[in-house]
Amino acid sequence: MERIVFLDRATFAPQIRLRRPSFPHEFVDYPQTAPGEVAERLAGAGIAIVNKVNLRGELLARLPGLKLVAVAATGTDCVDKEYCLAHGIAVANIRNYALNTVPEHAFSLILALRRSIVPFRADVLAGEWQKAGQFCFFNHPIRDLAGARLGIIGEGVLGQRVAELGRAFGMVPMFAAHKGVTGLGPLYTPWQEVIETADVLTLHCPLTPATRGIIGMAEFRQMKRHPLLVNTARGGLVVEEDLEQALEEGLVAGAGIDVTMPEPPPAEGVLMRIAARPNVIVTPHIAWASDEAQQAVADQLVDNIENFVAGRPTNLVRGAY
Repeated sequence: MERIVFLDRATFAPQIRLRRPSFPHEFVDYPQTAPGEVAERLAGAGIAIVNKVNLRGELLARLPGLKLVAVAATGTDCVDKEYCLAHGIAVANIRNYALNTVPEHAFSLILALRRSIVPFRADVLAGEWQKAGQFCFFNHPIRDLAGARLGIIGEGVLGQRVAELGRAFGMVPMFAAHKGVTGLGPLYTPWQEVIETADVLTLHCPLTPATRGIIGMAEFRQMKRHPLLVNTARGGLVVEEDLEQALEEGLVAGAGIDVTMPEPPPAEGVLMRIAARPNVIVTPHIAWASDEAQQAVADQLVDNIENFVAGRPTNLVRGAY
């Protein structure tokens, strides 16, 4: 009988149904798992389910019976994939579930920031409308999206969907060529041109050694149009200290951040310092988390496990996810 252990079930909302696999098994789930608890909880397991719990090589070496790591997300940077590949442990992830939820959240941030929704709401609650003495007031900038240049870093399904939404608003999408790479084809706009000319810059790429810190002070100083920066991908893509400085110097018009490094961010950390700014919105890694998307993740997760046990594995990861 296969032993299946889910180390962080609380990363799904309570209303999401996680069906049990159809083959004989023992299923154990924990709401959360601290680093020091992982090895003990996975002892004897053939299948580990994780969302954000780290499985590094030195820990995996203590789990000789492990055959599959089923990641309840698209990103697999929490798993030591090189170790898994070298030792015959399969890694499967979730794909194409977030086609609506992440782009919609990204545009929620873009619209809210572009039109200063949050600070205007705060002003209304503080009585500023009554003080204005007329039907409206203009304490904060308000900009249309139509005609704005939308720089997209990441050309996968999420980036493509963001481009579709941008076109619907009359924006001009640009897919950034990979940093330091040329000759990628007609889909791409040169990296430097995107950085220099975007009015809105939104990130939809994985976190890899090549993309870690891809947006830092050098890039902020090249942003001639002082764009909004939106990150619904991975926290490590943006150098947080540099973002704080860029906001302080007015190099960017604002920031919408759904992902941090680490998560949650330290109470005294950079992201919490900038979160109260009127031109910053920080959300708690929920771009992926509509009820519809979460249920799709849960269903695909169990499909991956059932297919692996049946000998026809799906969504195996070998690359940079």
